[in-house]
Amino acid sequence: NVTCSSDYKNYPIFDGCTPKTNCRRCVKDGLVSQEEIVSLMRLLQNGMKHGGSSGGASILDLHTGALSKGQQFINIYKSLESTELSETFPNSDMQVYRKVKNKILAAIANEFGLDPKKLHLTNPTFFSRMTTTPAKTQHDEYWHYHIDKIQYGSFDYTSLLYLADYGSDFKGGQFVFDKTTNNNEEVVIEPRNGRVSFFTSGSENPHHVQKVVEGVRYAVTISFTCDPSKAITDPLDWTVFRSLL
Repeated sequence: NVTCSSDYKNYPIFDGCTPKTNCRRCVKDGLVSQEEIVSLMRLLQNGMKHGGSSGGASILDLHTGALSKGQQFINIYKSLESTELSETFPNSDMQVYRKVKNKILAAIANEFGLDPKKLHLTNPTFFSRMTTTPAKTQHDEYWHYHIDKIQYGSFDYTSLLYLADYGSDFKGGQFVFDKTTNNNEEVVIEPRNGRVSFFTSGSENPHHVQKVVEGVRYAVTISFTCDPSKAITDPLDWTVFRSLL
């Protein structure tokens, strides 16, 4: 448990959802199965075959199609042909992605005593790949201290699902909750394949990711808001995406 910050008062308040006195940090293992991890890794690696940052941090956003490529972003849904899309993002794996998101939403709702219907997926929600390659742009500098509620505005609850093991798949890259006025010591989360961490998104939980010094770190950031106007929908099947572009 951590003491809630006053950040949330600067935004619309949603009773029964907006953090007020119940702020915390949580870590859960076993919530996501290894079979589901395999499907998520397939989506990530298949997408990265068509892009990847020239710096050390690449992202893939299945909701918008945004994919790091070189020193900019492309829309992978627009750049691939229909056949390529079906091979890159199989519908079976996309269904797993939606299922995993729902598992994490349910875990957050249960932990904080919320009505799941009051939690909404929000932007940005994305896969990340972090390597030892030196940063080329500001987007590659993932290691800076930040506060999600201040940086993104819509975030009320942040979650991270790790897809690789610290110590064997990569070194460095640990998640650090930084010191605050009310919490005067750092807390380090060790990434483990399938481990989920989640926390309230205000100044009570400032954090950063240590630089990766060896190997490759894979994760998924899945963010939630209490504000229905900031909600985003689940990714559609690739065939539907293609028809909308």
